[in-house]
Amino acid sequence: MTRRFDAAPTALLLVDLQNDFLHPKGAYGRAGQSAPSIAALPGRLKPVVDAARRAGLLIVSTHFTLVPGRGGEPIIAPHLKKLRPFLTKGDFAPGGVGHALIDELRPADIAVDKVAYSAFYMSRLEFVLRKSGIETLIFAGIVTNGGVASTLRDAHVRDFATVLLSDGCAAFSDSIHNTTVASLAVISPVMTCAELLAALAA
Repeated sequence: MTRRFDAAPTALLLVDLQNDFLHPKGAYGRAGQSAPSIAALPGRLKPVVDAARRAGLLIVSTHFTLVPGRGGEPIIAPHLKKLRPFLTKGDFAPGGVGHALIDELRPADIAVDKVAYSAFYMSRLEFVLRKSGIETLIFAGIVTNGGVASTLRDAHVRDFATVLLSDGCAAFSDSIHNTTVASLAVISPVMTCAELLAALAA
């Protein structure tokens, strides 16, 4: 049976689908950091975003943010600096081109800056969702085992209903992606993009 969604209390959450992650001239692109499954996401998600918009779902984008500190140098957690030493001044900076949602998926109705794996941590995300009457979050984005998983688990403990798009998110390793999807399926329904399109059409 095709699942149906009531548009009013439902939001499509686009996790960190930003130019600095996805565009060839973004921070990760310049550093040669990508994966085929990640690069394929904008094209795969565009029909989903368009259908969600037509159906009246709220489109919310989260934006990984490196807050500029003294002299404009980004405030970077030590573990991230070790993992991604190429990140530098101007990368993921608020208001910058790299910080923005990638063009194929724009515009979002609401954009929320995030400074940690979970988009709920020290952000306005829960405030805007509650004020918008949102009860169900449909998850897409990158990376599956990072921002997507952390935000979905955080949504779960806050009593939001969740749906994970299994092929609407990706990681730098397909095996890690698959393992994460399987672990999240314990607490969240999982759908494909095609299944969501069918549900929105219904």
